[in-house]
Amino acid sequence: MEYFINIGILFCIYAMLALSLNMVVGLSGLVSLAHAAFYGIGAYAVAILMTAQGFNFWGAMCVGMLLNGITAFIVGKILSKFKGDYYAIVSAGLSVIVFSVLLNFKSLTKGPLGIYGIGKPAIAGFHFYSSASFLALAFLFVVLFYALFVLIDKSSFGRALKSLREDEVLTVSLGYKTTKYKSLIFTLSAIMAGVAGSFFASYIAFIDPTSFQLAEGIFFFTMITVGGLSSAFGSVVGAALLLTLPEALRFLGLPYETAAQLQQLIYGALLVLMMAFRPQGLFGKFRV
Repeated sequence: MEYFINIGILFCIYAMLALSLNMVVGLSGLVSLAHAAFYGIGAYAVAILMTAQGFNFWGAMCVGMLLNGITAFIVGKILSKFKGDYYAIVSAGLSVIVFSVLLNFKSLTKGPLGIYGIGKPAIAGFHFYSSASFLALAFLFVVLFYALFVLIDKSSFGRALKSLREDEVLTVSLGYKTTKYKSLIFTLSAIMAGVAGSFFASYIAFIDPTSFQLAEGIFFFTMITVGGLSSAFGSVVGAALLLTLPEALRFLGLPYETAAQLQQLIYGALLVLMMAFRPQGLFGKFRV
C-alpha cells in the first residue's frame, strides 16, 4: 500500500508541473523548456530556507514562488521578443544556467552533495509526516491547479492567449499587448512550478542538482505533448502515463542501466509517434 501512496504523491507533483507548463505551451503556444529551472528554484528555496534558516514549509514555499515570479517576469520580458524555435532555445538556456548555478554555487546549494533533512509541511500544529496525509495535501493542490487552468481557459485572458497562439499578428491588430500576455502567463506558470518543486523537496527530504536538468524539462514537455495540449485533463493523463511507464519496467527484472536506457528509448519513440500521428496529444485541442 505504501508503494502506491508514494506513486500517488509523485503523480501529484508531475500533474502540477504538467498543468502549469500546459498553460504556457497549450494556451499561448509558447514552446518553453525552462520549466526544470523553476522547478529547481522552488525546490532549493524550500530546502535552503528550511534547513539553514529555520523557515517553515509554507514560508519557504512563498519565498520560492516569489523568486520564481521575479525571475520569470524578467526572463519572460526577454523571451517575449522571440518566436517559435528561438523561444524554445532561449528558454532551454535558462534551464542550463540554473542547473549550473545549483551545481557550482556550493556554499549555498552544497553542489553535487545536495541538501538533506528537509522538513514536512504543517498546518495548525498538524505535521504531514505520513505518506497518506502528504498525498492528500498534494492532491488538494492538483485540484486547485486544475481549477485554475480551467478558469483561465474559459476567461477573457485565456481567450486572448489562444488568439495569440493562433495568430499573433491579428491579435496585435486587435489592440492586445501580446508581450504583456506572454510575460504574465510565463510568470504564472513559473510560480506554479515552484510550488511543485517545494512539494518534491519536502517529500523526498533530499535534493541535488541532477533532478533539475534540462532533460527533466523535456520530460515535462513530453507529458503534455502525449496527454494533450491546451487540455487540463490531458495534462493529468500525460503525467500519469509517463510516471507509470518506468514503474512498469521495474517488474521486468531488468538491470538498472538497461531499464534506464529502455525508458529513454520508449519516451523518445512515444514523443516521435505522437508528433507524427497525433501532434495535439490524446486529449489536446491544439498542435505544436
